[in-house]
Amino acid sequence: MGNDWIDAEGFRANVGIILANSEGKLMLAGRVGSNGWQFPQGGMLVDEDPEQAMYRELREEVGLDRDDVEILGTTTDWLRYRLPDKYVRRNSQPLCIGQKQRWFMLLLVSSTDRLRFDLGDIPEFDRVRWVEYWRPVSEVIYFKRHVYARALHELGTTAYPQELPPQPRWWPNRWRLSFDD
Repeated sequence: MGNDWIDAEGFRANVGIILANSEGKLMLAGRVGSNGWQFPQGGMLVDEDPEQAMYRELREEVGLDRDDVEILGTTTDWLRYRLPDKYVRRNSQPLCIGQKQRWFMLLLVSSTDRLRFDLGDIPEFDRVRWVEYWRPVSEVIYFKRHVYARALHELGTTAYPQELPPQPRWWPNRWRLSFDD
């Protein structure tokens, strides 16, 4: 975490990448050595702006370049989540208690053949699958679910200009109240 940007409150600056294909499906990436699935994401370096970080992470994590995607939108502000205590590295300085993320909705404009996982120092992912719009919320680790829901809710109309896909039946009632306009 040497070059990472951690703010005075202990939140690590990060970018999240939601990649949609022409059929409106979203890419979930499978974590190496586990059965976990998530969107590509990664920390911002000191003096790096969110868009620069997004393109760097896109290349490192899934092998895509700026010519492979079109930016459809970005969240208007940071979306934050706290790490559960068991994930906080108490001996790290500065102490990181969670992440604040700027999310990007991208459209894949090249072939999926361009996806690769060997361009970063240590690969994070080893597989992808394309899923229905709200599915990633139920697939990601529990403490990131609300941020995924918020990012998808805010950026949904960039991928679905007519109307967001309907929320699934498993969608928590408390989220319906906070996301419905």
